[in-house]
Amino acid sequence: MSGSVDSREYRLQLDGLASALLDPEVQAALLTMPDVPVVLSVFEWSGKDSQRVLFDWSPIRNKVDVAALASQLRDTQRAEMSVSTGLGTAMLFAGARSETAPACFRQVLDVSGDGKNNDGPRPQDVGAALPPGLNINALVIGPRSPGAVGAQAGEINELVGYFQAYVLRGPEAFVEIAVGYENYAKAMQRKLLKELQVLTLSDARSAFPE
Repeated sequence: MSGSVDSREYRLQLDGLASALLDPEVQAALLTMPDVPVVLSVFEWSGKDSQRVLFDWSPIRNKVDVAALASQLRDTQRAEMSVSTGLGTAMLFAGARSETAPACFRQVLDVSGDGKNNDGPRPQDVGAALPPGLNINALVIGPRSPGAVGAQAGEINELVGYFQAYVLRGPEAFVEIAVGYENYAKAMQRKLLKELQVLTLSDARSAFPE
């Protein structure tokens, strides 16, 4: 929610996350194991001193729970926050938040952003302070041109490389790309499905060991 994000882009992110959660495929994946529910929390961030929890830890057991989260995201209004990008501090904030969550056999932090860290500790310097079992995936928001070439394509590739090198954590970590904020909802939908499919496969493997 830094200075690089305007009011329209803010809404595209929150409403896009709500739309992705309400997608039928995502809902089906979320609710695959109602006896062992996915537990979610959502926070927004900008500079090193700017983080705000929008949705505290809550188990997602049915479609009513999904709808309640989506509604809360759509009703959220923007608060004044720093104009800088404190990515490393956001990771530390998430690490501390993960330790307040209910016990889970897999913890995943989703980080989305359109730029590099420019405030507070660098993401590559905070790894030792994060919980050892915390997996981190990323959603990179690149320029709006779908057929970006030259410098614009280089900007996307550079940002993806930055997140791959300094942000991702865990053996199955990945980066999803949104080509412009207009494509944030679709990118988030793809990202959630990948994460939830890994969760389902991990559960199947534990149920049927070799």
